Amino acid sequence: MPLDAICLQAVAEELRPQLLGLRIDKVQQPARDQVVLLLRGRRLLLNAGAGAPRIQLTELVRDNPAEPPMFCMLLRKHLTGAKIAGLTQPPLERLVRLELDVTDDFGRLGRRCLVLEAMGRRSNLILLDGEGRVVDCLRRVDAEMSAQRQVLPGLYYEPPAAGDRLPVLEETEAGFYEKLSAASPERQIDAFLLDHYFGVSPLMAREIAFRAGGETDSRLCALRDRTALWREVENFLSAVRESRFTPICLKREGRPAEFACLPVTQYGSAMETEVYDSFSQLLDVFYEARERQERTRQRGADLIRTASTARDRLRRKLSQQEKDYAQTQNRDQLRICGDLITANLYRMERGQGRLVCENYYDEAGGEAVIQLDPLLTPQQNAAKYYKRYTKAKTAEKYLREQMDIARRDLEYLESVLEEIGLAETEQDFLDIRSELREAGFLRRQGKKELRQRPAKPREFRTSGGFSVLVGRNNRQNDRLTLKEADHRDIWLHTQKLHGSHVILRTGGQSVGERDLVEAAKLAAWYSQARESGNVPVDYVQVKYVKKPAGARPGMVIYTGHQTVNVTPEEALVKRLKVR
Repeated sequence: MPLDAICLQAVAEELRPQLLGLRIDKVQQPARDQVVLLLRGRRLLLNAGAGAPRIQLTELVRDNPAEPPMFCMLLRKHLTGAKIAGLTQPPLERLVRLELDVTDDFGRLGRRCLVLEAMGRRSNLILLDGEGRVVDCLRRVDAEMSAQRQVLPGLYYEPPAAGDRLPVLEETEAGFYEKLSAASPERQIDAFLLDHYFGVSPLMAREIAFRAGGETDSRLCALRDRTALWREVENFLSAVRESRFTPICLKREGRPAEFACLPVTQYGSAMETEVYDSFSQLLDVFYEARERQERTRQRGADLIRTASTARDRLRRKLSQQEKDYAQTQNRDQLRICGDLITANLYRMERGQGRLVCENYYDEAGGEAVIQLDPLLTPQQNAAKYYKRYTKAKTAEKYLREQMDIARRDLEYLESVLEEIGLAETEQDFLDIRSELREAGFLRRQGKKELRQRPAKPREFRTSGGFSVLVGRNNRQNDRLTLKEADHRDIWLHTQKLHGSHVILRTGGQSVGERDLVEAAKLAAWYSQARESGNVPVDYVQVKYVKKPAGARPGMVIYTGHQTVNVTPEEALVKRLKVR
């Protein structure tokens, strides 16, 4: 769900004492709609994306593009070294103003303001000068886009117009009952609240309806006591006025589904409720998986399409090859037909359509019926059968080799699709694209593609202090296992499933069972078995891992391994992660 005005108020009140007085050391723009301000070791995220507009402190380290966007360069020019002087939110507005004290190149003090409008698809991030003029913004709005309100450099900033609904915090008991009396009895309670009041989110409207009428879709006519509805509305208003906010995440089967700043009871046992230490922590948890999926959808869509198309084509090709191979297994019958024709040449004539003769290969002494080409002589018919036999014999060997190659490539493409799903940074996608190009599944382009800094493996540290490295793609898996790992290190991989190569660096020391299990859980998490339980993970010293000649990237063989069964845990992955 998007951040509503009440939740934004809760976040702003949490952030205000933490941010005031801090200086901006760096400005980053990891994505088109995201700006990160680095404040003395803290990261303040301002997201103006349509699906997840918000402001929060974040612990997630996002990858930055090699060349910063123009808006990022502008913010760096104006805000680097600025001190946060205030963080305000107009009542019940999905808008936050970050007031900043700045010093220009001549040492003169000035004021800038960074405005986040967290309004769904109309979200925006706007930089204002000391007089309230727009310096620039993420999304420029001209007269063609909006006749009522333009947001363009040089114009004075005008906040979004308020609607005609009454702000819910201004409601009185008398006014509430007056609206209630004029409403249709068939109107649902939540719809009634959303129609009349500004600042109530659909989730909170349903919660008030549930508490007053016992169902989220209760109608006004079903209320036995209308004072119960006002009582719930009053309780909601009191909680907001007194800032009795709690960071709550509602999870379905362990996955975040909704979040709120006030208790939510409408889902009953259908959802689990988890309370977090801060709203920033809650938002990190809630949006992390969603951002990863969106990043994969946007950046990896063409890679997924390329790999999926190649995989499907290989499947069809392999299916046809298997049919052709099955036919070559009957080739001895072709040789027998040639032999029988040769043995009966004396009794055959040209133009004959078939030959019925004794089959001396049949121990029972049966007859053979052989189809002939009437346009060919008996000798030519015999030669034709021999030729087909020789062709089938040659095809058997060729098809066996081609099927092995097809199966190898099919397995490789499945692993690439798994890599795309686990990709986290822009460099991950660039590496996978380069890998597909080198493997021949993606066309080489005329101009050289821009590459960022070389990606490093994911790094973790076990409870016992051992370093664990996890490959991000097939080529990195090869490099990690075959070149960078010590022969005494432990190599781990899910059994018979696609996944990353995992190296548990031992430094020649003995590894405890707990460290080994933690490394195995990392191998299970970064594999196809992420959502499974009791996953078999093979482990063996690196010196027993070899790469067959001609194998695709990431493909290895190993001997002398042992197996441990584990269940991947996301909490453990986050706890052990170093980078």
